[in-house]
Amino acid sequence: MSEIETKRRGRGVRKAERTKKSLRFLPEADRGIPYIDLLNEEQVARIHSETINLLWSKGIEFRDDEAAELWKEAGADVTGHRIRIDEALLSHLLKTAPEQYTLSARNPERSVTLGGRKQILTPAYGAPNVLDLDGIRRNPTIKDFHDFAKLGHMSPAMQMSGGVICEPMDIPVPKRHLHMLYSLIRNSDKPFMGMVTARDRAEDTVEMARIVFGKDFIDNHTVMTSIANCNSPLVWDQTMLDAIKVYAAANQAVLFTPFVLSGASTTASVIGSLVQINAEALAGIAFAQIVRPGVPAVYGQWIGAVSMKSGAPMAGTPEIDQINLLVGQMARHYKLPWRCSGACTSAKIFDAQAGYEAARNLYGAALAGANFILSTTGYMEGALCQSFAKYVVDAEQAELTHKFLKGIDFSELDEALNAINEVDPGGHFLGTKHTLENFERAFVIPELMHHDSFEQWEAEGASDLNSRAITKARQMLNDYEMPKLDESVDEELLDFIDRRESELPDLIS
Repeated sequence: MSEIETKRRGRGVRKAERTKKSLRFLPEADRGIPYIDLLNEEQVARIHSETINLLWSKGIEFRDDEAAELWKEAGADVTGHRIRIDEALLSHLLKTAPEQYTLSARNPERSVTLGGRKQILTPAYGAPNVLDLDGIRRNPTIKDFHDFAKLGHMSPAMQMSGGVICEPMDIPVPKRHLHMLYSLIRNSDKPFMGMVTARDRAEDTVEMARIVFGKDFIDNHTVMTSIANCNSPLVWDQTMLDAIKVYAAANQAVLFTPFVLSGASTTASVIGSLVQINAEALAGIAFAQIVRPGVPAVYGQWIGAVSMKSGAPMAGTPEIDQINLLVGQMARHYKLPWRCSGACTSAKIFDAQAGYEAARNLYGAALAGANFILSTTGYMEGALCQSFAKYVVDAEQAELTHKFLKGIDFSELDEALNAINEVDPGGHFLGTKHTLENFERAFVIPELMHHDSFEQWEAEGASDLNSRAITKARQMLNDYEMPKLDESVDEELLDFIDRRESELPDLIS
C-alpha cells in the first residue's frame, strides 16, 4: 500500500470513528426516579371537579362548524360554537386515549415509546429568527433548517429530529411546509413532527409520511406527534381543529397544548391556571377521540409567567416548575402521556441568564415527569430565536438529563463495597479493578463544559462556552453523513413536492 493510500485510509478510519461517535443514540429515558406530587388526593379531586364545572357551566368554544357538529353527535350540549361537556361524556371519551404509545421512525432502531415512565427530549419549535454560527441574529433560511435537522440527527439524546425548528423565510409560506418536512425526513431517520398551520399542510404531511412508510403502516402505526395550541382562554380555533381532524383520522398523535401566559391568558395564579389548562387540554383530547377512538393524544401545556412590569413572557421562573409538577400529577391522574417545554430562556444572547433559565426549566420538566419535553435545544428569546451554539450545549445537557432520569442502579453496591475493602485508609481508587472496569460508564463527562485547571484552560486558548459550542456545531455539521433513504422513496417525495408547489400560490390569499 502506498503512503498516499495509507494516509487516505487513515483519514477514512478517523472519519468513521468520528461519525460512529456522533451517531450514538439514547432511546427514551425509562424513568428511575420518583415523582414529586404537590397535591394530595383531595386536592386532585377538587381540581378535577372544578374542571368539570368549568366545562359544563361556562363551556369551551370550538370555532369550527364541523367540530361543533361532531360534538353534538357525540352528546355534548352545543350552542353555536360553545360546547358544554358533562363528566360522563368526558370520562367516556378519555377512556379510549392510550396511556402510552410507540412513535415509529423510518429507522426502526430510532423508534421510541412515550407515556407512563417513558420520557423523550426534542428540539425547540417555531423560531422566526436564528443566532447563527457567526453570532449574527437574522431571519432563518432553509439551509439553517437543514443544519438544525442534521444537528438533531447527530445529537444522541434528541429522540426526534424536530418540527418547525425555525421558519425558513426564503421559502413562500404556502410552500414552506413541504421543504421543512422533507428536510426532517431526509436529513434524519428519527421520528418527526407534522405541520399544523392549515388543513392542506396537515394533509400534505400525512401524504408524505405515507410515501415514506406506506399507507397501511401509517393507518396502524403512529409516526408523527404534532402540536396543536389552544387559544387560551377556552378557545380551540378552526386552524388547529382542522389539523387535529386530519392527524387524528390518520392515527397520528397530537400534543394538545394550551399556550398560556399566566396573568394574561389565565389568572395570575398557578393553581388557578391549572384548572383552565386542565379543561382546555382534556377537551382537545376528548375531541380527538370523537374523530378516531384510540388515537394517541398527549396532554400538556406551554406556560410563561408574564412580567407585570412589561407584559413580556418570562422563562425560568419557579412558577413554571410548579405548574409543570401540577400538570404532570393531573396527567398521571387521567393516565395520559403529557408534554411541557424544556430548556427555555428569555435571554437575547447565550449568556448566564440563558444558562440559568434553561437549566431551571429543563430540570423542572425532568423532575415533573414530562413524557414529551419539547424545546430542549436552542430556544432563545421566549421562542423567537433559535441559537446554534445553545443548541449543541443544550443537546449535551439533554444527555446529562437522560442519565439523571435513569436513577441509580442499586445492584452495583456489592462490587463497590468490594472495591472499598481493597483500598487501605489514605489510599485511592484510581487503579482498582472496579474503577478501571467502570470509569467510562460511571459518570457522564461533558465535552463542552471545561473542568480542567485554569492553566490548562488558558493553554487551550481560554475560550468561553459560546466559542466552544460554535466550534462543536461546525465540527458536527462537517462530520454529518446523510442517513440512507430508498432512492425510489426519495424520488416520490420530490415529485410530490414539485406537484404541490405547482398547485400552491406563493402568497397567502
